Amino acid sequence: MRTPIFKVMKPGLQTTVQDLGRHGFREFGVGPSGAMDPYSLQMGNLLVGNNLGEAGLEAPLIGPVLLALHDVSIAICGGNLTPKINEQEIPLWKSIVIKKGQILSFGELKEGARTYISIAGGIDVPLVLNSKSTYLTGKFGGFEGRALKEGDTLYGHPYTRRNRFLHTKLFPKYTNPDTVRVIIGPHTGKFTTAGLETFLTEEYSISLQSNRMGYQLTGPKIEHSSTADIISDAIPLGGIQVPASGQPIILMAEHQTTGGYSRIGTVISTDIPCLAQAQPGTKVRFKEISLQAAQDLLVDSKIRLNSLYKLSGSY
Repeated sequence: MRTPIFKVMKPGLQTTVQDLGRHGFREFGVGPSGAMDPYSLQMGNLLVGNNLGEAGLEAPLIGPVLLALHDVSIAICGGNLTPKINEQEIPLWKSIVIKKGQILSFGELKEGARTYISIAGGIDVPLVLNSKSTYLTGKFGGFEGRALKEGDTLYGHPYTRRNRFLHTKLFPKYTNPDTVRVIIGPHTGKFTTAGLETFLTEEYSISLQSNRMGYQLTGPKIEHSSTADIISDAIPLGGIQVPASGQPIILMAEHQTTGGYSRIGTVISTDIPCLAQAQPGTKVRFKEISLQAAQDLLVDSKIRLNSLYKLSGSY
């Protein structure tokens, strides 16, 4: 039965409903969207007993204030925004029962940039193109295609279960500077040798002009061999565009599907979650990695995640 689970008392900075994204619609100009940090979302779902791809709430920098309308198990994963129930601080990476009438709130940002609230039974919003994710640019999906606002009521299929927690070795480390591994290309011919060397040896800062679409970086100029423009081309999550300014842009979850700036590299999939937790001002360095090594890392991460999911049914 569809049941009210939370009323939004304060929405936070930009709290949205996100799952693992909508895929297979790029030809129609619809990007994947979804959680910026899919690792944290999936760990939260594992802890509360959901399918790994179930939708939760993504809250950047300033978390929401939510009034519980039903007893339900929740898990807070990702960035540490000091979560509290009735003003009592609660741990991250652990499932906890919040009871009807209690208030979930957040305080000081201690680590990371985005927190994920996973709710047992998920969030009941319509599927749009096979996903519950909010696509802010397109104004569809999630909760009416927008960020939450005061007075909204979230519905779901709540239940409670025995508390679970993750071993500390599974907690990600959010560092500054953040070393991000990249596959070089595909437009290496658009950059000088010095430009490529600058990209791989210098340090960049995530600017305040960064959002779910992309991270604009500031730092030493990356030199082009001619113009920065290319014939408009498909672009992937993690693609690194370098416009004429020489300042790189990392394309994130809500990126456009095509672009006309040359790309110097692509952030590997397994480094996207920690990159998503980088606050404005975080320093970023790039490290080249081979395609085979990136694929091996991705396979290993999926094997570990699937193993955890299978084991989770036994406790």
